[in-house]
Amino acid sequence: MLFSRALIPTTKEAPADATNASHILLARAGYIRKVGAGIYDYLPLGYRVLRKIEGIVRAEMDRAGALEILMPALLPGEYFKETGRWDVYGPTLFRIKDRKGGDYHLGPTHEEIVTDIARREIRSYRELPKSLYQIQVKFRDEPRPRGGLLRCREFLMKDAYSFDADEEGARASYETMRKAYVSIFDRMGLRYRMVQADSGAIGGSTSAEFQVLVDSGEDAIVACGVCDYAANVEVATVKAKHDGAAAPTSEPVARVHTPGHGSIDEVTAFLGVPRTAMLKSLLYVAGEAVVMAVVRGDHDVNEVRLARTLGVDEVFLATEADVEKATGAKVGFAGPVGFKGRVVVDRAASLVGAGVTGANETDHHLKNVRFGRDFEGEVADIRLAATGDGCPSCEGGTLTSYRGIEAGHIFILGTRYSQAMGATYIDEKQQQRTLVMGCYGIGVSRLVATAIEQHHDDNGIAWPMSVAPYQVHLVTIGREESVLRAARELHDGLEAEGIEVLWDDRDERPGVKFKDADLIGVPLRATVGAKGLAGGNVEVKPRSEPDPKNAELVPVAGAVKVLADRVRAALQTGG
Repeated sequence: MLFSRALIPTTKEAPADATNASHILLARAGYIRKVGAGIYDYLPLGYRVLRKIEGIVRAEMDRAGALEILMPALLPGEYFKETGRWDVYGPTLFRIKDRKGGDYHLGPTHEEIVTDIARREIRSYRELPKSLYQIQVKFRDEPRPRGGLLRCREFLMKDAYSFDADEEGARASYETMRKAYVSIFDRMGLRYRMVQADSGAIGGSTSAEFQVLVDSGEDAIVACGVCDYAANVEVATVKAKHDGAAAPTSEPVARVHTPGHGSIDEVTAFLGVPRTAMLKSLLYVAGEAVVMAVVRGDHDVNEVRLARTLGVDEVFLATEADVEKATGAKVGFAGPVGFKGRVVVDRAASLVGAGVTGANETDHHLKNVRFGRDFEGEVADIRLAATGDGCPSCEGGTLTSYRGIEAGHIFILGTRYSQAMGATYIDEKQQQRTLVMGCYGIGVSRLVATAIEQHHDDNGIAWPMSVAPYQVHLVTIGREESVLRAARELHDGLEAEGIEVLWDDRDERPGVKFKDADLIGVPLRATVGAKGLAGGNVEVKPRSEPDPKNAELVPVAGAVKVLADRVRAALQTGG
């Protein structure tokens, strides 16, 4: 492809709303353009990357034995109503009325539709197992679309679904998909961890995320340095221990005046106690009730685990008015002693033997507070795991925190959807049984941005070879006939070898071309100029090599083979 004939509108300025690297670089390098909040055009370079990722995903799904289908994006509301998700999805669901007043919506996911296929088409155990997948656009009315392609209202997703006769078969299908996901992310050249995860609105008994490790990731995960334990902090557990908490005391509870000191930092400084001695008491709204969650002062509440403990889908921090009504005090002075309501106490907080907590009276706290003696509550693991916590899976291991971007999610759904929708089969004993399902998602368009978050520098994108829009960026310096002839021979030779080449043939200064090459991020740059040709050489530089002084001189006669071999080697290793 000639640069002069392509549509590659590079710019120096980033969009005003772009804050993360992938959003900035995709816009500056001319890969995408914003149409509306969370809605984007893919320009030619962007679409080429999207298709590369789609191709890797499709190849590995086919290799895993999944059958590709295509389900509609516009869906009748009756299917979500059948499983109860019409209400569960709430405002996230794009809802539509047709001209007759019928309920429709744009598909955020397709469990119900694929289950409908199964209940109509699968009759016997002889037809099992079956795995179906599609690569289809999805729609979710995100309240805060952000990060460019990382969180959109319209996005491309691969969603696969397995149907088995029993739980054992479902686990086998799950393992097949796990291996396929490993192959996908390895081929893309991504650094990632598979972690335990929460199933959320999808549901199911077993759930794991593939988290691509980047400092800019919005997800927090923890992993053990000794064993293979890794989990999203939403579901991670830790070994409870005293680790600095005050020892049990026989001293009675003492009420102390703490005027204007309501935060943990203010109270610990005022009273001269460590954060580990604080019993942080937060009020949440769970359904119709206001409940109290108690964690140690150096810990934070895991709202997902709290919601699961309370048996609700989600919890919300109580308003100031709710806090004052429930405790009789302003925010910052709540505590479990004498609280008239449900109290959930984190396991680590239950071990604090001489705690400080709010007195449910403005400007007052209580000292020497002990769980079991001074207040009661339901003990559960409701705190967020953090670096330094003990690993729950092995002896001696400690957890380290990472940031990540969720690139894939796999579930064993069990019979949640098949039971609700009557998706059954006849077993070998002629008995009717319910299909056992699995669900496996990959955000295809999100991976475009995710790859950049992990592969970029101050100058621009540095694509892995497997997903780059082109494999070689050919740059010509000058307009001499000898330069153009050598470049044409190199270009044609590479294309004959099946190598994808972007040839910057523009009449621009070398600095402009090199800056655009670094910004666009094609993995290999080959420069043809009169100076190099005088010595019989072409200059070759990997995009991953930031120092231009480290470019390599390759003889013109062997340049096609050298470049083609390096492309193929990188594709083999996922680089």
